[in-house]
Amino acid sequence: WKIFEKAGKPGWAAIVPIYNLVVLCEIAGRPAWWVLIGICVGPVFQIIISMDLAERFGQERNWGIIWLFLLAPIGFYKLAFDDSFTYTAPSGN
Repeated sequence: WKIFEKAGKPGWAAIVPIYNLVVLCEIAGRPAWWVLIGICVGPVFQIIISMDLAERFGQERNWGIIWLFLLAPIGFYKLAFDDSFTYTAPSGN
């Protein structure tokens, strides 16, 4: 919820199934149709979105793999509640 709000999206979108993936793709800078890729190849989708999210919040792609994919509960908590992580919208949006 907090990560969505940091990115300027409605927080309630985080709790709506499927729609939360569409919004997460938008936050990460990917088109909404990427949700279909996520359904087909789940772990690959998760790794790519984790790397993109890390970049949107000012971190390196490796940070996304480690903290948002492998250690997701801790990484997403850090992203949501640590004020040093600020969202930068993808260029062109």
